[in-house]
Amino acid sequence: MPILTLSNGLYSNAKKIVDELKTQHGYTIITDDQIIDLTSTKHGIKKSTLYKVIQSKQVAFNDFTHEKEKCIACLKQILSQHLKADNHLFHGMLGHLIPKRISQIMRILIITNKETRIKNGIKLHGSSKKDTIKAINLFDKHAILWTSSIAGKKAFDPSLYDIVIPSDKLSIEESIEFITKQSNKFKNLPEKLIKQEIADFELSAQTEVALAGVGNKLYVDADKGNILITIDKNVMMLSKFKQKISTIAKGIKGVNNVEIKLGKNYYSNTIVRKLEVETPARLLLVDDEKEFVQTLSERLKLRQFPSEIAYNGKQALELSENDDMEVMILDLKMPGIDGFDVLKKIKKTKPHIEVIILTGHGSEQDREKCMQLGAFAYLEKPADIDLLTITMKQAYDKINTKK
Repeated sequence: MPILTLSNGLYSNAKKIVDELKTQHGYTIITDDQIIDLTSTKHGIKKSTLYKVIQSKQVAFNDFTHEKEKCIACLKQILSQHLKADNHLFHGMLGHLIPKRISQIMRILIITNKETRIKNGIKLHGSSKKDTIKAINLFDKHAILWTSSIAGKKAFDPSLYDIVIPSDKLSIEESIEFITKQSNKFKNLPEKLIKQEIADFELSAQTEVALAGVGNKLYVDADKGNILITIDKNVMMLSKFKQKISTIAKGIKGVNNVEIKLGKNYYSNTIVRKLEVETPARLLLVDDEKEFVQTLSERLKLRQFPSEIAYNGKQALELSENDDMEVMILDLKMPGIDGFDVLKKIKKTKPHIEVIILTGHGSEQDREKCMQLGAFAYLEKPADIDLLTITMKQAYDKINTKK
């Protein structure tokens, strides 16, 4: 069974499902309250402050103290340390702090309509309908504000989860059966990949903790010891600030390289005109699995490969009209215009573009067909980022020899 994160609407009967998962599959249940207790103990932060941050309440003088950023970084660090065991179920909203790139995580939402939640609340506590509605609205408000700040989406948006269980339509037994069936998809994940993803999360969390006292709006990503720090708020004396945070990050055990970039909001609150000129993208990633391709794009950025993304074959062909396009990483199985058709069209109209096939549903026959159509290479998911990077460099070398 994978590690689970389970979020729910108030009074959606989630606890019964959680308890049954514990009984049937031996899960260790870790609640938001437990994570907060551990964070408070280890990092010396008041529980009241942690709850204030999670509930999206204003933290006094945060521009000077950076208390909110410190709280979130420390919560991430505690979460990362609990991912090393494969029998944990994180129950609450803090599981949204775990990056989606970690393959071992199955994210679950237990929800039902508001009318049913009101009836459940009245039955459970014997409270009035007015008080029950008030409790539900307050819970939803905190949940929505939290996930909007962390993931940019509302708390019950299905795209945040791998599975959504309507507790008014499925019994507890049916819910457990559905979760168990879906978890089988996680059985064959490479152990090496999982360990690396967890190590990356732990390192990025450690780096965020170290940087928490320096400035707010610093976002950290890690990939095998390579650290990418995004500055998403304007700072004075940018060069000195970059040098300072780079020195701090390089002092953390396990950090091999530090890259710093400016986020999209860096200039949003200033009158300074944005002067940076972005280099036209020469790399296009094409895949209908949005989370996968977005994660891949971020990982390639750490290796100095900025990219554009297309989520289907039609978009890929439109973007390939850009004369600067040089390399395309292409999935095969996509709705509408599939990878084979895209490859065939590209090699006919834009033969200078080198196409690397990256698919999770291919066969030896598909490999032969792709190579005959002019693909530069054929790779299979899950992508080994080092192999993919080497293959891309080889493709660029081939392009440069023709110039």
